[in-house]
Amino acid sequence: MAAIIGRKVGMTQIFAEDGQRVSLTVIEAGPCPVVQVKTAERDGYSAVQLGFGAAKPKHVNKPEQGHLNKAGVPLMRHLHEFSADDLGAGEVAEGQMITVDSFIPGSYVKVTGTSKGKGYAGTIKRHNFKRGPKSHGSHNIRQPGSIGAAAYPARVFKGIRMAGHMGARQVTQRGLQVVDCDPGRNLLLVKGAVPGSVGSIVFVRPD
Repeated sequence: MAAIIGRKVGMTQIFAEDGQRVSLTVIEAGPCPVVQVKTAERDGYSAVQLGFGAAKPKHVNKPEQGHLNKAGVPLMRHLHEFSADDLGAGEVAEGQMITVDSFIPGSYVKVTGTSKGKGYAGTIKRHNFKRGPKSHGSHNIRQPGSIGAAAYPARVFKGIRMAGHMGARQVTQRGLQVVDCDPGRNLLLVKGAVPGSVGSIVFVRPD
């Protein structure tokens, strides 16, 4: 099993042998060159850095260009570090390509992405609060209600669920089963939905 960087293409479906409909997410994963292998002796921790997405020189600054040239890999738009446990720091070398061939159909992965931004949202949409009564002159239909006591502690505790910016956060969906791989088109098909909008960058790791 390996880890890889990909781009969410969208969702589709297949029908199993028993006729059940199975929802799938299509991820364009890799190929990802190994840019750097970090070790505990040299860097203080073990990790493997991968690149994804070809980039033009004008979109990559000079220090990052030197970093990529040192590894002998083409210019990459996205770089991400994975734990050595996900890829095996001793099993990969700089310049090596990680592809969807590393994933076995039937295995389970977890996918990390940035959730869709919903903007400023109230407590009902953001935290699933219940509404207040809608009759008898009630003015508390979609208000959050009480957020704390009055005389003591005379303040609002941190972490109280209130209205605010919703979405656009890093989310990890676990327990997704790999249904199929298409090495010719660099596609990875996983069962279920993954975080993020179509075209967003996701990180696939073994679960």
